Amino acid sequence: MKKIIADIHMHTLASGHAYGTIREMAEAAKEQELALIGITEHAPGIPGTVNPFYYSNLEIIPRMIHGVEVLHGCEINVLNGGRLSLEQKYIDYLDFAIAGIHRPCYENEGRDENTSNIIQCMKNPKVYFISHPDDDHTPLDYERLVLAAKKYHVALEVNNSSLVKTKYRLNCYENYRTMLPLCQQYQVPLIISSDAHDPGWVGRFDLACKLIEELNVDDELILNNNIEKLKRFMGIA
Repeated sequence: MKKIIADIHMHTLASGHAYGTIREMAEAAKEQELALIGITEHAPGIPGTVNPFYYSNLEIIPRMIHGVEVLHGCEINVLNGGRLSLEQKYIDYLDFAIAGIHRPCYENEGRDENTSNIIQCMKNPKVYFISHPDDDHTPLDYERLVLAAKKYHVALEVNNSSLVKTKYRLNCYENYRTMLPLCQQYQVPLIISSDAHDPGWVGRFDLACKLIEELNVDDELILNNNIEKLKRFMGIA
């Protein structure tokens, strides 16, 4: 399996329940020999996260820190009704968005409606990724999800943190074992992410990579083992 050289889902102090600064996350990425990181603070809906005005000032952050390239993202909540929890005027400041269901601001509506809500959010042109589609507290129809990801040019995440927090997220391994063969079948791209909330977790992909290898997923489907491939997918020069 090719080395993962970009980690584009992580949170800093600004998210309210994480424990490192942007510079500390970049320093940790350098130690892990990563070339690129994406800082993806939580959008409104998660307790203690940033005011949306935060996103309007991202341009002041250096694009290279400790020799690691920095992209500006946001993990935006999928809300009931298929809405995103960040206004478009703030989404426009981002390089990319990750959209995902978070139980503190989402009420389970069942497999079909949960899937429909995510698919609706995929239609936003800045949403390139769906975070941790793996938790049976809010079950999903994986064939519909994968086919929609292909249609709307969205990659699905294999979230290493989910595979650590198996008491918090339900049936993650089983759900990935359903989703990943469908991604292989329909040639839908993937990202592998740490979802780090502390510098010590940046670049940790061990459980996700082990599962990917177990299921013989094609390396070419994984976007973040090649910087050019990842940027091309996001339309970043």
